[in-house]
Amino acid sequence: ANSESDKKRRESVEARNQLDTLVHSTEKTIRENGDKVPADERIAAEALIIEARSAMETGDAEAINAAAEKLGQAAMKIGEVMYKAEQAAPPPEPGADQQKPNDKVVDAEFEEVDPKKKKG
Repeated sequence: ANSESDKKRRESVEARNQLDTLVHSTEKTIRENGDKVPADERIAAEALIIEARSAMETGDAEAINAAAEKLGQAAMKIGEVMYKAEQAAPPPEPGADQQKPNDKVVDAEFEEVDPKKKKG
């Protein structure tokens, strides 16, 4: 008797979880790479994040899916901008990040100890 309402509830919860994940990943991307993202793209994404959060509060699966679609497109634009910026940057010089190996050799003497021979 409640299968239809259970189905709607499950769809709503799954859509909300997916949108929540998208919101967090988009926020993280903006926070970590905000300097690489143009201000207009960043502001648009932040507005869509606010819209997504209010859609999640409604619990309406259609509103949540619509907000996820919009935010997903904004996140893709941010990703494209970051990718293009990364491709335009000159590659790092070979060996710039590598540490010099420790060439110092330690010469040591050792004595082999035979467990059968005990000092006595």
